[in-house]
Amino acid sequence: MNKTELISAVASASDLSKVKTEEVVNATLDAIVKALASGDSVQLVGFGSFEVRSRSARVGLNPQTGEKVNIPASKVPAFKPGKKFKDAVG
Repeated sequence: MNKTELISAVASASDLSKVKTEEVVNATLDAIVKALASGDSVQLVGFGSFEVRSRSARVGLNPQTGEKVNIPASKVPAFKPGKKFKDAVG
């Protein structure tokens, strides 16, 4: 399912227009991104939680040359599914 299909599914389930639903979906995604960018986590009970995790610096290998490459430390977004979500999928 892509974003357009998600918007169509939510619009039909909520009796909202696709234009309004797209605004709501975009606003929701923007709010999650802004919260993570400011260092907060987002918890949606029954669905899961979004958080920022730190990756430490490490040494990797260039697969073409075998040369060692330093990979700097970074922060990455992460998602941990909730119990209801896991049970529905699993």
